[in-house]
Amino acid sequence: MQTLRRYFNPEQLREGSLVFLIVAIFLFFGTQIHNYFNPRIFSRVLDDVAIITVVAIGETMVLLTRNYDLSVGSIVGLIAFVIGKLLTYLPGLNPASAVVTAVCLGVLLGIFNGTLVAYGKVPSIVVTFGTMAIYRAILVNLPGNRIVVTNDLPPWIVNIGGVDLLSIGDFSIKPVVAGALAILILFQLVLMFLPFGRRLYAIGSNPEAARVGGLPAAQQVFIAYVLCGGLAGLAGFMFLARYGYLTVVAAQGMEMQVIAAAVVGGVSTNGGIGTMIGALLGGFIINLLQQSLLRWQVITDFWVDALLGLFIVVAVTIDAVIVSRLRQIWSRTGLEVKSAGGKAPAQKEDSHVA
Repeated sequence: MQTLRRYFNPEQLREGSLVFLIVAIFLFFGTQIHNYFNPRIFSRVLDDVAIITVVAIGETMVLLTRNYDLSVGSIVGLIAFVIGKLLTYLPGLNPASAVVTAVCLGVLLGIFNGTLVAYGKVPSIVVTFGTMAIYRAILVNLPGNRIVVTNDLPPWIVNIGGVDLLSIGDFSIKPVVAGALAILILFQLVLMFLPFGRRLYAIGSNPEAARVGGLPAAQQVFIAYVLCGGLAGLAGFMFLARYGYLTVVAAQGMEMQVIAAAVVGGVSTNGGIGTMIGALLGGFIINLLQQSLLRWQVITDFWVDALLGLFIVVAVTIDAVIVSRLRQIWSRTGLEVKSAGGKAPAQKEDSHVA
């Protein structure tokens, strides 16, 4: 066990099991669906997963602090619609300005959420459930036409959604996917190596110990919400580039997809556990299952949602029972190793969370 612990941890084993599950899904549906391994289909799956992943990265940071953000779907839809209308009226606006505007709008909405949760001490589920409805209501009641169509948008944003950065036969990788991958790597490195990332884990793992240790918990939670809002704003721009045609129900329900992706990927709703890579794998599994079940045509759309819900419940149960037990064994083994090396268990080093 000590040798195994040196090279692996429960999160890596969880991510490895998700990769195995993805392969199993491929193999199963490959035997059930004609022409299942169509590269074009999986290019579209990657495009959808890319947007979910960007939002899930922000949601993961919030979940690590034992909080939620249920407003991310409304933020994505609102900002996608606002940027679409802005480009309709100002077609000369350059891409950089449009992206910066989307991110800044998302940051403003994240600031509102973060202020109420971190400094107002209002439960996050109450705040973000309320702002989810508020942001959607703002979208519904925006003046003017309630629709954005591709023909009214400048050509460059349509091209962003359609251009291929890399093509291998019928399989292609678009800028949306490449951008999501770059953001994933960046924030995974933040969690691994920067004090901000380690503090998120510390606050979520033991809020009282973090408070006693002098960590600025409110400030870190506030920053997590701001970053979550900014990433949702960026995802709104990506959503516009991906689809072009928008109505007031754009990205409705995305918040549940995002939370499901994070939870299936091993991000604990009790805080302090999870990785960005796990959230990516969780999002890929959910989207792959959804697309595969729809193409299977053996069950109705209702049962597709029901099976996905069952899958999420099973994933949470596994995390709560099996993976949590495995983490306890890993932790206990670590204490024994340190004691054998001459340190008392009470002297376990925890400076990495400061």
